[in-house]
Amino acid sequence: MLKIVLLGAPGSGKGTQSEKLVAEFGVPQISTGDLLRSAVSNQTELGKKAKSAMDAGELVSDDIVVGMIRERLAEDDTENGFILDGFPRSLDQAKALDSLLDEMNRPLQGVVHIKVDNEEIVQRLMARGRSDDNEETIRNRLKVYQDQTQPLVKFYEDKGLLTAVAGVGEIDDIYARIKAALPAG
Repeated sequence: MLKIVLLGAPGSGKGTQSEKLVAEFGVPQISTGDLLRSAVSNQTELGKKAKSAMDAGELVSDDIVVGMIRERLAEDDTENGFILDGFPRSLDQAKALDSLLDEMNRPLQGVVHIKVDNEEIVQRLMARGRSDDNEETIRNRLKVYQDQTQPLVKFYEDKGLLTAVAGVGEIDDIYARIKAALPAG
């Protein structure tokens, strides 16, 4: 049973570490990006709403994202737990997630914050060489992440759920630190 949130800036290694957790614990990684793409391509009700927001160049509303998380957590493969990656992104989303999980009687066990220095992230993302990964764009994404996510760190610290883990070094060493930070049981 593993019900956690992975917090970390773009390029902090959340995806890589999620894959390792999924393989070891057999619980699904739930990424809002994946959920959005799937809902849009499957033309679900929420997918249609999300697409119209995205087509208008707007952020997808919290109501839609939380609705997608609700639907995903109702699926059978989440019975033994889940790893939320990239959600919540704001204090409002964190509060909505808490309400949703309370309603489902499936409270979070912990939040692992993978911390990586901004300069290290800029270097990592530049090395990946994707077309949208120029330095200015990366620094802007990091600033947005910091502005939105910093309040989450305090929110989860205050609840006694947050553990910070250094996200630098060898992938297996980082994974060992994450495993050590996981809640027991």
